[in-house]
Amino acid sequence: MQLWRLTAFSAAISLAQAFYIPGFSIRSYVDDEAIPLQVNKVYSDRSQLQYAYYDLPFVCPPTGKKHAGYPSGKSISLNLGEVLRGDRVMASDYDIVMGQDQECQYLCTHKVSRQDVKRARELIEEGYVAEWIVDNLPGATSFVTVDRTHKYYAAGFKIGYKDFSPVTGKQNYYINNHITLVIRHRRAPGRAGNRGGKVIVGFEVYTKSIEAAHRASTGCPQEVHGETNGMEMYITPNNTKLASQYPSSSYLPQEDDVDDGSTLTIPYSYSVYFREDDTIEWSKRWDLYFNNQEDSNVIHWLAIINSLVICSLLTVIVIMVINRTYRQVHGKDGAGDDGKVLPKRRRPASGTKSPRAKEKAPAGLLQQEGEADRDDDFSSDDEFVEDITGWKMLHGDIFRAPVYAGYLAPLIGSGMQLVFMATGLLILSCFGILNPSFRGGFVSVGMGLFIFAGVISGYFSSRLYKTFGGINWRKNTLMTALLFPGLLFTTIFILNLFVWAQASSTALPFGTLVGLIALMLLIQLPLVYIGSWCGFHRSQPYEHPTKTNSTPRPIPEQAWYTQSVYPALIAGFVPFAVVFIELLFVFRSLWQDKSGYYYVFGFLSIVSLVGILTVVEVTVVATYIMLCQENYNWWWQSVFIGGGSSFWIFCYCVVFYYTKLKIQGFVSALLFFSYSFLACSVYGLLTGTVGFLTAYAFVRRVYGAIKAD
Repeated sequence: MQLWRLTAFSAAISLAQAFYIPGFSIRSYVDDEAIPLQVNKVYSDRSQLQYAYYDLPFVCPPTGKKHAGYPSGKSISLNLGEVLRGDRVMASDYDIVMGQDQECQYLCTHKVSRQDVKRARELIEEGYVAEWIVDNLPGATSFVTVDRTHKYYAAGFKIGYKDFSPVTGKQNYYINNHITLVIRHRRAPGRAGNRGGKVIVGFEVYTKSIEAAHRASTGCPQEVHGETNGMEMYITPNNTKLASQYPSSSYLPQEDDVDDGSTLTIPYSYSVYFREDDTIEWSKRWDLYFNNQEDSNVIHWLAIINSLVICSLLTVIVIMVINRTYRQVHGKDGAGDDGKVLPKRRRPASGTKSPRAKEKAPAGLLQQEGEADRDDDFSSDDEFVEDITGWKMLHGDIFRAPVYAGYLAPLIGSGMQLVFMATGLLILSCFGILNPSFRGGFVSVGMGLFIFAGVISGYFSSRLYKTFGGINWRKNTLMTALLFPGLLFTTIFILNLFVWAQASSTALPFGTLVGLIALMLLIQLPLVYIGSWCGFHRSQPYEHPTKTNSTPRPIPEQAWYTQSVYPALIAGFVPFAVVFIELLFVFRSLWQDKSGYYYVFGFLSIVSLVGILTVVEVTVVATYIMLCQENYNWWWQSVFIGGGSSFWIFCYCVVFYYTKLKIQGFVSALLFFSYSFLACSVYGLLTGTVGFLTAYAFVRRVYGAIKAD
């Protein structure tokens, strides 16, 4: 039976890892029907800056003519997620007609200046690739595995390449000015197929650089598929001008950056081929973009086993803590049979015995008559009650409101928003609703879930604020709605100024910034207000099992591992050890290999679930140790302990940057570290909220089991 359950569990994980919904509607084409080709952007693994394709100075500019019903250069409507990820999709001048092969089609001849040539060389040097779209499929470069058993895709294609000249030994740069498009199709399912409809199941792009000479009258190269010289991005320096500029120098530089009116003519052309492929189902057409991830499944399983082992060890420790606490509450260790904390008694000094009843000691000067008789009740070893020390001494201070409670409540409210958002995103991803075919969907849906969760945020924040004794609930509402989102927006806005200066499509348009502010003020703020009103006026404060003393109890000197940031760093390393293997794949997809798609959310969900469980267990153990040290300042510390793993994740980002990435430029490095810090802050607040809720529930449960006189 156990083996059957394990097999079923493994199969469910594999299905969750592979399942997705490739689209919401099938688009079919009949023969001789025009197919729109859209151009998007160029991006590189070595830079965090992206650029709109038509903003490049060395490509054919749009003519404005209609192709497949869209005038070239017209922007396509994008969702919020697409805009935030830097997409700038536009209609193009490429003519593609279903079923019609084109050996060569002339596109344009474009003249570029020295500055434009320099810009092209810079982008080629940084390895930029272009993204085009046909039927919602990104143009892909095709690869074959080493054993040649199957093929897989990498989204995008290189805009050029560099090569060393065998004559001069210098590095030359070539632009890919001829593009071959291969459209793979098959018969459409259902009635559309009966009417001759076809669906596109693959979009491959093959590049070639062809010199400007040896052209036919149509503008196409005379030799398209044979060996040809490449289109070098180079303009001969103006030696006359350089000689006048450096009159006393015997050496003239080879590169001239000053624009003197010299130009380079680049002819552009393309070919189109249609190939029927019945081996690919339309519902599986995205699989080729994921096939290169299959070889890493063993590592994903290793990550799951690693997380389960660590979580199991922690579970044993938590069980021991709970068992010890239960014995202290219900046993003879400082509590009576009714659960009441008994008066404090001292054990006699070593080597002495209590006087027996027949050998009563004489009454002291301050001892009243009869007290000696009462002392005899505790003289027997069997009836002896130990000292009341450790966490039981804190029953009158354990629920004392923390310092800066006015900041803790809004942060916990925002953390509840993040918990709701992350849970929704993982569930939707596992069910295949969020997938690469829904470009920008992950960010758009995440933003929607975060805004909608404003009601939850306001409710928990105001109720916790009321529990702390707060009165000005409207101020708490504003802080909940604006504190954390406002800090995020301000940071992104400052970073956006640097990106704007680089004329990158990564920069958010001004209209998008205004839209984000409108979402925050006109939608999220009212939702938070509604939740806050319900939490403050319609709900009671959280009940605490013990009363708080009027005078705070002094906290004894603490051990080094319970002071300052040490608990958060020590405890935070354990959840990091659970998730760091899976984080490697996430980082590769986000930073190192942007041509691939991360889509193993089944594995990610399991590791995330075990990671959250680890945060819960670590928080319980760390809180118990703190209480045993007679330290009742657990409120903020539980947040820091829960979110402590974010520090190690940020350190992991730094190590990944210096060991794996080849990012160049100050702005790109600034964006990497800034976005990594923001992501770790969001993760830290999310897990910190989980830690706070865990510690709160643990403390209420423990002190609810005893009664203090």
